[in-house]
Amino acid sequence: MATENASPSDAVAPQLKLKRVAIDTYRENVAYLHRDCAIYRAEGFQALSKLEIRANGRRILASLNVVDDTCIVGVDELGVSEDAFTQLGVENGHPAFINQAEPPSSIPALHRKIAGERLSGDDFRAIVRDIAEHRYSKIELTAFVVASNQGELDREEVYYLTDAMASVGRKLDWREHPVVDKHCIGGIPGNRTSMLVVPIVAAHGMLCPKTSSRAITSPAGTADTMEVLANVEPPFDKLWDIVREHRACLAWGGTSDLSPADDVLIAVERPLSIDSPGQMVASILSKKIAAGSTHLLLDIPVGPTAKVRAMPEAQRLRKLFEFVANRLGLTLDVVITDGRQPVGNGIGPVLEARDVMRVLRNDPRAPADLRQKSLRLAGRMLEFDPDVRGGDGFAIARDILDSGRALKKMMAIIEAQGAKPFDPDHPELASLSFDVLADRDAVVTSIDNLQLARIARLAGAPKVQGSGVDLLHKMGEAVKAGEPLYRVYAAFPADLAFARQASERSTGFTLGRAEDMPPLYVEF
Repeated sequence: MATENASPSDAVAPQLKLKRVAIDTYRENVAYLHRDCAIYRAEGFQALSKLEIRANGRRILASLNVVDDTCIVGVDELGVSEDAFTQLGVENGHPAFINQAEPPSSIPALHRKIAGERLSGDDFRAIVRDIAEHRYSKIELTAFVVASNQGELDREEVYYLTDAMASVGRKLDWREHPVVDKHCIGGIPGNRTSMLVVPIVAAHGMLCPKTSSRAITSPAGTADTMEVLANVEPPFDKLWDIVREHRACLAWGGTSDLSPADDVLIAVERPLSIDSPGQMVASILSKKIAAGSTHLLLDIPVGPTAKVRAMPEAQRLRKLFEFVANRLGLTLDVVITDGRQPVGNGIGPVLEARDVMRVLRNDPRAPADLRQKSLRLAGRMLEFDPDVRGGDGFAIARDILDSGRALKKMMAIIEAQGAKPFDPDHPELASLSFDVLADRDAVVTSIDNLQLARIARLAGAPKVQGSGVDLLHKMGEAVKAGEPLYRVYAAFPADLAFARQASERSTGFTLGRAEDMPPLYVEF
């Protein structure tokens, strides 16, 4: 979005009354004109063409949809989707001026990438600028994503793309060093280590402004789980003050305008299930650079049903991350962790918040794997502090957690962001449930991350915060025939039925002998 003063051309540009059309087009600006609109017919607009819309001193670009129903938009109205209406910042009925939009200047570079050519830094800067300004249609965005995936960007191109994405939008400067962050490449249900690492590191005194995503294809993101405990969308100025006072935050990054082109690209990549190494590196590192981070701890889980399936693939990805981070001046520490099964017991916002708070409270019911992994990650982050000797971080992190300092810091962050009532001893879970049972006496030899995440989503997570899956057994544990492997919670009978059907097709658990478990890849 760009802002500008009223243009002299507005006096002659076609004018219509704005109407908010309550359709979520997911990060795509969409405009709606009635087929009988005089301007539509006179100007020769075509469906899916780009319009330039000006109102209230602001300008946006939007893809045109043509409608025949006056209940959606009248002949003298210009309808705009939810995102577009928010960007314009006006009331219904406000006058708006429209024109045909000029084609994006980077289209020739896009065509060269489609043809398989290698692009320059200037090419990527032009493409990213046009993407961030919503000059690309969904078709053009898809072409860029697919071409970049098929052509497998070389490491210089990944650097150019990352640098371009970090440069567009807001770029924070905290005016201190180090500014630390932690990120996981994803794919492991229940892996809420950030909500433990951040208060531990902040309690030590390090600056850790953590902005996180909401779930798109998973049962919960960090922002979804934190939202059970506190407001995750405070105004940017308030968020800045929270970080300055408490040394950290745990907030949703969608309103901060950090690497905005990444948010647009993700809207295309996720439905296509495209997450190529180059695009993953550019997405993660551009956000961290824009957020002002100087040091990043990166978690790459490896396992048969993780995003990264084997150690050679993890090592290649690590080298690509390290190359780009080094070129950007970002200190990076990559850890390869156990991705063979979910981390923690809960999968879904409320269940994961319960696990986090139990770890912070040193509750004996807290999942040991979530506690141990969080301490190891926090220990590595603490070693970014020049006053902490290598190898001492884990003991310091454990002391901060065991002493209650991490809990105290987390409660201060929650209060500052806007606390919500939550009792980890009696979490508000969805009212319907069923158990998935072991069919024989055996040992749990593997757990399918993808299947467990799918069952949790079918049960309603993350939209219904209390829905999800509560794991009652992990790999290596012995079970008896008829004993529950996990419990599924849902708020609606239809969701419960969908989740039950999925679990009947595949429980996601493999039972056998302990020696049948897949190998463990860990590099702590």
